[in-house]
Amino acid sequence: MKGRTLRRHFKESFKSIGRNSWMTFASVSAVTVTLLLVGVFVLIMMNLNKVADDLENDVEIKVFISLETEEQTIKNLESEISEIPGVESTDFSTKEEELTDLVLDFGDELSLFEQSNPLFDVFYVKATDPQQTETVAKNIATLDNIKKVEYGKEKIKKLFNILNAGRNVGLVLILALLFTAMFLISNTIRITIVARRREIEIMKLVGATNWFVRIPFILEGMWLGILGSIIPIGLVVLLYKKVTEYAQPRLSGELFQILEFTPFIYQVSALILLMGVFIGIWGSFMSIRKFLRV
Repeated sequence: MKGRTLRRHFKESFKSIGRNSWMTFASVSAVTVTLLLVGVFVLIMMNLNKVADDLENDVEIKVFISLETEEQTIKNLESEISEIPGVESTDFSTKEEELTDLVLDFGDELSLFEQSNPLFDVFYVKATDPQQTETVAKNIATLDNIKKVEYGKEKIKKLFNILNAGRNVGLVLILALLFTAMFLISNTIRITIVARRREIEIMKLVGATNWFVRIPFILEGMWLGILGSIIPIGLVVLLYKKVTEYAQPRLSGELFQILEFTPFIYQVSALILLMGVFIGIWGSFMSIRKFLRV
């Protein structure tokens, strides 16, 4: 395509937005509302996914070592556990360290057991994939000198089921919002094109190609998508800034955290902008097809 023709298409797309100000306002409003809903929902779902990851990563296996196990055997056992497929890390804790932690958690009364410590030496094991915790735990339990293995079997299953269900529901809802947005915007843009169908028919009758007619409308849809994404981006940035200022100090030191303001907010803003452009172009492309059959 020649540069002069391309400039003409850009100029026509800008003129069309100005000439059809009310329809432009309607299209931009539809884009704004839908992208704002999608943007807020993406903020929520991405942070829920971060919380889910934090909870998953906190899952660990507690391996109790038999009391009669010697020090060298414990070292060998640590190597054996580390070599099991799916094991990410292994941390050893002596029974003295375990008792110290209990005293800190439940009070000095337990310090009476220092003279005759009834606890076990333990390994704390993390799986590379938290979803494989049960499999790793079963493999560890088959090793010699292991008294027992604890990982909260039923609680782990329920936790992973809830997290997986939450992710799936979130994905479905985001896709539903996107399809709803594309449907609404496509219909809004179709109304704009219907009002100009005679112009399209005349262009076709004088020999204009389909793409010559189509490109100004596609560019117009792109501008509508960009204009419609400006307000959602601004509101989403402002909203998330307020949320992080409120939540991060209160969640400091807790098990899970929300996503940092940056670079997350830049990623969400770029996603909203790209969705606006895609929806605008897609809506224009799909809406003009039937009017090109002259």
